[in-house]
Amino acid sequence: MITKELIQAEIDNMTGDDLQELYNLIKQFVWSKRQTKKPSLMSKLKSISIKAPADFAVNHDLYVVGEKRAESNPG
Repeated sequence: MITKELIQAEIDNMTGDDLQELYNLIKQFVWSKRQTKKPSLMSKLKSISIKAPADFAVNHDLYVVGEKRAESNPG
C-alpha cells in the first residue's frame, strides 16, 4: 500500500472526536509548513534598499564612471 492508502485506512477506523483532533493536527501541520518556506526571490528583492543620492536613478551612468560623486556628510 502507498502512504495515502495507509493513512486513509487509519482514518476509516477513527471516531468523530478523533477525526476532529486529527483534522486540527493536519491544519497545524500545513500552516507550519507554509510558515517555514524559504522566501521567494521577489520577496528577497523587495527587501533590498540602496542608499544613494536623490538623483542616482537619473544620473546612474555618471556615478558609475565617476563623473559625479555622492557627497558624504562627515557628521
